[in-house]
Amino acid sequence: MTKKGESMENNSNLLSDPQELIDYLNTETKKVLDMFAQAGCDDIFTNFAQSWTELASRSFEDPTVWIRAFTDYQQNQMNLWTNLLTGKTAETVAEPARGDRRFQAEEWSQNPVFDYIKQSYLLSSKLLQEMAANAKLSDQEQKKLEFYTQQYIDALSPTNFAVTNPEVLQQALETKGQSLVDGLKNLLTDAEKGRISMTDESAFVLGENIATSKGSVVFENEMFQLIQYTPSTEETFSRPTLIVPPCINKFYILDLQEHNSYVKYCVDQGQTTFLVSWLNPTIEQGNIAWDDYVEKGILEANRVVKEITGSDKLNAVAWCVGGTLLASTLAVMAARKDTSIASATFFTTLLDFKDPGDLCVFIDEQQVKKLENKVTNQGYLSGRELATSFNMLRSNDLIWSYVVNNYLKGQTPPPFDILYWNSDSTNLPAEMYTFYINNMYLENGLREKDQVTICGEKIDLGKIKIPCYFLSTIEDHIAPWKGTFEGTELLKGKNEFVLGASGHVAGVINPASKNRRNYWINGELGKDADHWLETSERQEGSWWPHWAEWLKRRAGKKVPAPETAGNDTYKEIEPAPGRYVAVRID
Repeated sequence: MTKKGESMENNSNLLSDPQELIDYLNTETKKVLDMFAQAGCDDIFTNFAQSWTELASRSFEDPTVWIRAFTDYQQNQMNLWTNLLTGKTAETVAEPARGDRRFQAEEWSQNPVFDYIKQSYLLSSKLLQEMAANAKLSDQEQKKLEFYTQQYIDALSPTNFAVTNPEVLQQALETKGQSLVDGLKNLLTDAEKGRISMTDESAFVLGENIATSKGSVVFENEMFQLIQYTPSTEETFSRPTLIVPPCINKFYILDLQEHNSYVKYCVDQGQTTFLVSWLNPTIEQGNIAWDDYVEKGILEANRVVKEITGSDKLNAVAWCVGGTLLASTLAVMAARKDTSIASATFFTTLLDFKDPGDLCVFIDEQQVKKLENKVTNQGYLSGRELATSFNMLRSNDLIWSYVVNNYLKGQTPPPFDILYWNSDSTNLPAEMYTFYINNMYLENGLREKDQVTICGEKIDLGKIKIPCYFLSTIEDHIAPWKGTFEGTELLKGKNEFVLGASGHVAGVINPASKNRRNYWINGELGKDADHWLETSERQEGSWWPHWAEWLKRRAGKKVPAPETAGNDTYKEIEPAPGRYVAVRID
């Protein structure tokens, strides 16, 4: 057995020596934090320190806020000490916020020591939060300060440290130290992968129990593979559907399993369905540009789909950055007087970037310049770093809960298809990323007439006059729905806006078969987002059938379903889901 394994074996009798157990717990906690830092999250502490240094220097302008906050904190700490020393454990000084699941175990309330640790942490957290909230900085700096303060608070929670988490200690006692050994095994495995496991990844195999819709790769180039899906109906609509997923993460979020596959739903509705499977770029592809995603990507897919089907027009569907790419493509086509895309559907897509949601904390000139230099040097934006940034937006749910369960409790996370997809990261080419972050997020140039040039064409979204369906989600923290609503004003065709429940992913993957949640339709366009919501109608269930009816009116007549994929020119290269999607960056 390896030395690594021997080390774990030697730790199986940890409980025979309490001091050895404490030392071991501290050592393993340090390893967890070291791995967390290597994943890119050391920026939490750097940015926290920088923000608070600036805040402290400004405090001299009005020290009363600090004095009042510290006075309240000291009084509450005194009350907490008094309760601990006098045995008044029933008197609570600080309680977790509603929805905070970290302190649910009985030990956090019934054991005086852990109750004190919990309440002391909550008091300190409240102090930092209040001082950050009253900093009176610019909007951008204020959001950044509050974000990194919360990240710092979350990272230093007593639940994240073995010696201050009663659940971890109890489990170690009950398993005679085996939970700690199992946690070390999990940590070593994840350290090799360079990321935290959020699901049992061994439970999924692409093409076998995830991304299983039948189809064929009928075209490929250096940018993408084009998949044509096998019809499930005797007749299909004559006008095909082309799906453009984001190039961040893999396409199979749209084809998870049979019961929640958007691709299968499209096929079952009689749509002749094609999908773009983007390349997962390496350092050699660092010079791939935004223009390439448009010209060699969507425009090329559009050409091939038309040649295979014999249709002169198609309907396009895109999600998130895929939608931003599609809008760029439509503007290029409008400049070239190409009308072969008859309608467009945009899922949670920003075209106006003035409100980038929670991502705004990562987007200022200083941070972007620093990352841009790093990306340029390494040739691509690492998918791991990108995933870490997104996970930081919900760090307690997407980082620290797994640190505790996987490494401190030694548990294996259960299988979950969406989290498997979430862990299957993709890189972004350096040239494409720098164009995207500067022209969209920093300068917000896409919304401005002729400010951005793509594929040699001045971009004017106002020239896009085809029917468009905008699906946004009310709890989206990546593409806020009021920001995506602006697309209905920028694109000048007959637009339909629909607002779904839930967030950026769960709000889109809301299968009609389960008919869960709700959505809003028929609000009055032409004014602001709030007015649209006030005048809208709430509908129960999934929005998928509503969209299917919208597309049906633009899908052409019914014709016999094609018997084979492709045609004489474009033959099957390989079965779906294809090679490109299988490339991982672990």
